[in-house]
Amino acid sequence: MDSEQYREMRENFQAAAEACSLRDRKIYLFGHCGATEELADLILNQGYGIEAILDNSRTKQGRQYRGIVIREPSAVLEHDSRKSVVFLVTRFYEAMYAQLRKLGFDGKVQKLVEYDTGAEYSLSPETVKRKNDRVAGGMKTVRELEEKHPGMFRIYCPFPALGDVCFCMSYLPYFQKRRGFSEYVICVSRESCAQGAVLFGAVHVEVLKQECLDAAVQAELYMQDEHAFIAHQDRPYAIDLCRALHVKKITLEKMYCCGVFGLPGETKPVPPTAWLPYRGSGRIEAHHAVIFAPYAKSVPLLPKRVWEDIVADYGARGCQLFTNVAEGEEPLKGTEPICPGIREMKSVVERAGTFIGIRSGLCDVIRTADCHKIALYPDYHYCGTRWTAAEIYAIEGFENIVVNGDFQWLRR
Repeated sequence: MDSEQYREMRENFQAAAEACSLRDRKIYLFGHCGATEELADLILNQGYGIEAILDNSRTKQGRQYRGIVIREPSAVLEHDSRKSVVFLVTRFYEAMYAQLRKLGFDGKVQKLVEYDTGAEYSLSPETVKRKNDRVAGGMKTVRELEEKHPGMFRIYCPFPALGDVCFCMSYLPYFQKRRGFSEYVICVSRESCAQGAVLFGAVHVEVLKQECLDAAVQAELYMQDEHAFIAHQDRPYAIDLCRALHVKKITLEKMYCCGVFGLPGETKPVPPTAWLPYRGSGRIEAHHAVIFAPYAKSVPLLPKRVWEDIVADYGARGCQLFTNVAEGEEPLKGTEPICPGIREMKSVVERAGTFIGIRSGLCDVIRTADCHKIALYPDYHYCGTRWTAAEIYAIEGFENIVVNGDFQWLRR
């Protein structure tokens, strides 16, 4: 969750706390993910209790986060609905809301972060006016892009994830050749995503606020503009490829290759080339250091004990230990912080010799790096399907390791 989304979550929670007297209610969170853990931290740090985290994944049920048990969604019915509230910060509000109502829960269900402002189903005059205003704003953004980048094809990456941008850029050259356009502009909502696009050779990149990006995407779809393309697989108003995952296992990379861009399954991804050397490489002991990457925006974090065991193992070998951190993140205990740019990461991990990270977009960035690479996967199912995260996100060239409840680190 980025800083803007966290601010929105905090403000919306404060408003809810003031409006419905949370001290007298049972609080539930629905959908265990990294964002939900951040919400749990916020609620607990303000002195409130949380009854349970609800989740459909059987592999998660029974586990705990800060003493909060993860339970099946029907657990919400154990208390009076009128004295309960369910908070959500996932991208699947509509489906989760419908599931709670189908279960018979008629209490308050509140979304605290607006990820996709187009997904609201109502014909009230207020909603219709707001959506019309939103489309008008989106068309204004499109016109501004046309004026700033005349004649260029527009590629929208609406999901603020570095890995998704890497998948998009890996297959974009084939799509570009087939569609016959020369120059293009990539539209993203985070600076890290912009750097990911530049890494693959993008010359023109626009970083828009998420709400402006979503509105522009909706406007492009409304206008059916042939000079624009939305490069993502799970926007239901576009193609909704994720529904196929309820029938067949398809890796996220293949969804981009075959589903988003319509390319043959054997198409080889184009590697990133616009690397930069890390200016602080002198502080890294060549081929005897480890770069840890324990943080991710959109997946549950791994237990601290897992990282403690790994750090202790490599520390005992006499390795130099670093934690890749962004603003506000703390290095793992016993390691030094390091903060290279995205385009510098290849030189960093190749200099160090070993990279160990939670499976995130950073792994996609360094997939071609020549070093020992280990990706750690939290043991959960992807988007309510029967496929695990490791099955959907498995990455070639890495040692892919699933971290389940009884996981023990073994020397590698």
